[in-house]
Amino acid sequence: MPESFLPFAILGAYLALVNVFTFVLFAFDKRRAKTRGRRIRESNLLMWAAVGGTLAAKYAQRRLRHKTTKQPFARQLNLIIWAQVAIIVLIAFPQVRGLLWAAVEQVRSLL
Repeated sequence: MPESFLPFAILGAYLALVNVFTFVLFAFDKRRAKTRGRRIRESNLLMWAAVGGTLAAKYAQRRLRHKTTKQPFARQLNLIIWAQVAIIVLIAFPQVRGLLWAAVEQVRSLL
């Protein structure tokens, strides 16, 4: 593997591991919800989604029908997803970043 692909391989492995772990956490929490056992905190589930497990969190939410009607959680998960999409767009598309900075400068000049 060429050295230039190494960061992408590391990122891919990281995301794969985080997503598998996130799905397992959601499944475990769902099982605990059914058996009335000790649950995993919502903040922990959201944290794992925020550090890269959003695909697994959303998939587990749909597949396991877990935390779909609990509105604060669902809203927060969707907010994490939108924030991650915005960050990816800003990183991947420099022209969007340039437009954003130009808009910020325009607003600053008005103040």
